[in-house]
Amino acid sequence: MDPEKLIVRDPKILGGKPVVRGTRISVEFVLRLIENGWSIEDICREYGLMEEQVVAAIKYARKVIEKRVLS
Repeated sequence: MDPEKLIVRDPKILGGKPVVRGTRISVEFVLRLIENGWSIEDICREYGLMEEQVVAAIKYARKVIEKRVLS
């Protein structure tokens, strides 16, 4: 699946925060797990995600930061 389609925003889910499609797992939550030393494998195993979903969350966050820095 296209990484761009793995992260979605819906005002009805977590107040519109970006989440992994089909879950209530936010990009912010994934980043906090990584910040606290979790590996991609740990996140996948604990939350039933695929590696591409976690990587998509990381890429989404990077793109948001790039847009803000360049704007």
